[in-house]
Amino acid sequence: MKTALVYDWLVTMAGGEKALAAIAEHYPGPLFTLVKNGKAIQGTLFENREIHTSFLQKLPFSDKYYRYLLPLFSLAIEQFDLSSYDLILSTSHAVAKGVLTHPDQIHLCYCLTPMRYAWDLTHQYLSTLGPLQKLAAKYTLHRLRSWDVATVGRVDHFAAISHTIARRIQKIYGRPSTVIYPPVDTDKIPFSAEKEEYYVAMSRMVPYKRIDLIAEAFSQMPERKLLIIGDGPEMHKVKSKAGKNVEILGYLPDDQALSYLKKAKGFIFAAEEDFGIVVVEAQAAGTPVLAFGKGGALETVEVGKTGLFFEEQTVASLCGALAEFEKIDFDPHAIRKRAERFSKERFVAEFHAFVAEKTQREIHA
Repeated sequence: MKTALVYDWLVTMAGGEKALAAIAEHYPGPLFTLVKNGKAIQGTLFENREIHTSFLQKLPFSDKYYRYLLPLFSLAIEQFDLSSYDLILSTSHAVAKGVLTHPDQIHLCYCLTPMRYAWDLTHQYLSTLGPLQKLAAKYTLHRLRSWDVATVGRVDHFAAISHTIARRIQKIYGRPSTVIYPPVDTDKIPFSAEKEEYYVAMSRMVPYKRIDLIAEAFSQMPERKLLIIGDGPEMHKVKSKAGKNVEILGYLPDDQALSYLKKAKGFIFAAEEDFGIVVVEAQAAGTPVLAFGKGGALETVEVGKTGLFFEEQTVASLCGALAEFEKIDFDPHAIRKRAERFSKERFVAEFHAFVAEKTQREIHA
């Protein structure tokens, strides 16, 4: 079948882009995306891929400040002409699922999440804005929600990255979905059974990741050492919470970041994440995880065997759980084995099966 891939924007190579890359390896065809950053995709399979961008790409600095173009996203995604393709595979966390299709096409969507800032994170997003910005954002998000629901029928079948997202798809879109956990390249994650006396937190420094909470909690436990890896707009806030026992390393290349992760006594994760690839990466390195007990982490961390949860996003809850965490004698080899359940090979097999089943169903409908 003549296939086209659709993605929201290709400006970095994070978890969603890794899932897209695994799909693109096995499904040839052009990629349609709102904007791309040429530097970000250098050295990846996307570098030589046929990529079509929207009119937003022509706006100055759109690959850097694309989020400010939010009111135009739905208009831009509908401008792609996909009428000559038989199969549309969208990987969507915002508007990619809303591409225009006709009745003779099959559209399968691998949904990373319904757009969070338009739904469950709306009020958190609005709280960061000034009065005039907030007023404009409320109107924009209201229109986006209406458009998002109105375009659900353009997708024939959904797959979700976790049961957390499957529930969100059911609630917002009223549609069932097949759960296919995203690929984690566990074979490329270095493993170590030998651990040192420090903890690691690793993330983009954005509000919902709650790196500030982790820094504040460890600052109240000066006998414990924490390394924070990452960068982002919350850097100043995180630094203001960090005591002398908290070392902020900033952005590090993957090989350097993983060298710290594999030797860590534990990995600390405070976000309510849709899946949380980094949580699986930590386990692949043989490092146990202390995570906030909501979202995708509930599906990847096994209590008492590969990690533990804290129940509230508070300093007291994290500190109390860490004391319990340190009483457990974790087996790094068992932790690694658990992580291998989320391998890239497993993802490819499950995604192939999903596409084969749903296309056959549509053809014979």
